[in-house]
Amino acid sequence: MDLLLKGKKAFLSGSSRGLGFAAARILAEEGCRVVINGRDEQRLKDSSMLLKSETGAEVGYLAGDVASAEGALDLIKKAAEIMGGLDLLVTNTGGPPSGKFEAHSEEVWQNATNLVFLSHVRLIRAALPYLRESSSASVLTITSYSVKQPIPNLILSNSIRAATVGLTKSLALELGPDGIRFNSILPGWTKTERVQEILEFRAEQSGSTMEKEMDIIMAECPLGRMASPDEIGRAAAFLLSPA
Repeated sequence: MDLLLKGKKAFLSGSSRGLGFAAARILAEEGCRVVINGRDEQRLKDSSMLLKSETGAEVGYLAGDVASAEGALDLIKKAAEIMGGLDLLVTNTGGPPSGKFEAHSEEVWQNATNLVFLSHVRLIRAALPYLRESSSASVLTITSYSVKQPIPNLILSNSIRAATVGLTKSLALELGPDGIRFNSILPGWTKTERVQEILEFRAEQSGSTMEKEMDIIMAECPLGRMASPDEIGRAAAFLLSPA
């Protein structure tokens, strides 16, 4: 199926690994020009080279922190300069610390809100002037199924990511008439480094093992397995496309 994405210009935050990287790979396979982002420049360089070798697409990378307004604005500006515009925006961030409600201080809550919610606000705000010039503008926010069903020991993620879904739905109504589409994807359990970290935390807190924690998760999955990052990446590409 042709997703009609060839030649589109895409910027993806939080895309040096995991779900963001998977989405970047599928978009590159579909013929998009892609700029990926993360904080670790060497990892970004390695990831961009891997994407180029696997897809033959034009892939750039920009190191930077989306947790600050200045950082988000600078990243979008540079990405648009590299690609000569912007059609597709994927906003994705790392997860906040695991733990229960009383384990987190006011500062931890503020930092988590800054990263997990306000980064989406800042990236979208910075991208709007470029998206308004596109004939096929589309924005995808990546959150978590925890906004529908809270996950134990992830109080920060359960709470704050819900705001991103509310933001996305509101912007779909507000900016849809301007021709800018908004969608959000809420991945369930997926084989990523982030999930590995969550399982390690669970095992440590409960005095259990990684294997036992994995069995608990598998029991929650109707298919009896986790999703692969590429499955989420393909869903992301479809939602971004005009197909």
